[in-house]
Amino acid sequence: MRRIESGKVLSNHKLAEGVYRMDISLPEISSEVQGPGQFISLTVGEGWQMPLRRPMSIASVENGSVSIIYKIFGKGTEWLKDRYEGDVIEAIGPLGNIFSLDNINIKETILIGGGVGVAPILYLHEQLSKDVLDHLLIVGAVTAAEHFLEHTPNAGIYLTTDDGTVGEKGTVMTLLEVLVDKLENPYIIACGPEPMLAAIHNYSTEKNIPGQIAVESYMACGTGLCQGCIIQTSKNGSIEHSYHKRYSLVCCDGPVYNIDAIRI
Repeated sequence: MRRIESGKVLSNHKLAEGVYRMDISLPEISSEVQGPGQFISLTVGEGWQMPLRRPMSIASVENGSVSIIYKIFGKGTEWLKDRYEGDVIEAIGPLGNIFSLDNINIKETILIGGGVGVAPILYLHEQLSKDVLDHLLIVGAVTAAEHFLEHTPNAGIYLTTDDGTVGEKGTVMTLLEVLVDKLENPYIIACGPEPMLAAIHNYSTEKNIPGQIAVESYMACGTGLCQGCIIQTSKNGSIEHSYHKRYSLVCCDGPVYNIDAIRI
């Protein structure tokens, strides 16, 4: 059940260049969170200067608090960066669906996160680690300054950078192809910017590799009213299909989809 709740900022600190983590006391919302993949929508700013809420993937839930990881993109996230311990923020949540774990215990799972898409991926990574489910983790960034994890291949954690300043040089796709070739039954779970997800979607479709994608989308309401976060499904586009069969609302039907269920 989604709730509207105002909570105090417990901490707000820099993780890497332009990347921050905020912990918010939201006991009612946190009690309703079902797992990795869901998000909350935050009110930012004072007055009507920024009327639209900002959707933020949940990075963890602990002791009545909800954590988010966000990147500075504009005025809304700049406002978030300037919040201090004790400041109050209003949130709606939890919103969206979660990653399905039905196939994970019988597959060789590769988790992939890029940009702020690392938040739900790290949440899932933490859950799988607690459940002692084998998996690999790939996190991509442009340069080393944007990373806040350690490149530890022996522990199954791989970092990539476009400029090669840490980890493997190149995008996540370069490393993904190498790892997939070593696995018998790979299963991909990814979240990140659209170009990254499009590349993963095309690759997994071509190689017939199953998996799930958590889609990032601009959202005005987060509840399905504005119809602004549509994504095309993989269903046939013939005229007998209604609008709601050909398109899906990320905020309500997603953000997690089976790779073969959508078009990117």
